[in-house]
Amino acid sequence: MRHRKKGRQLSRSVPHRRATLRNMATSLFQHGRIETTTAKAKELRPYAERLITLARKGDVHSRRLAARRIQDREVLGKLFDDIGPGFRERPGGYTRILKLGHRRGDAAEMALIELVSHASEA
Repeated sequence: MRHRKKGRQLSRSVPHRRATLRNMATSLFQHGRIETTTAKAKELRPYAERLITLARKGDVHSRRLAARRIQDREVLGKLFDDIGPGFRERPGGYTRILKLGHRRGDAAEMALIELVSHASEA
């Protein structure tokens, strides 16, 4: 039984999984989109959207909470200066997952996770 077993294990220990999500979120905010496996993309979505919600608030406490997860100061600045304010009017759903098919080497299902274009880009 999987009672109270929220989230995907991703064949990693807890610290490794936490580091993987931090790195993927940093790359997502840095580049706007990343290509990864479908399972990792589905696990990254709520992680990244919580950080964008913090960036929408924009206060010092939110920045410090986000800085725990985003270690790169430049990416953190981009998140709070560009990405967060761009989604100010949007109530949620800041990312989209597009399935790409299977990877050639091991047939893992691949996906593209990207930030939905926000008001400053339109």
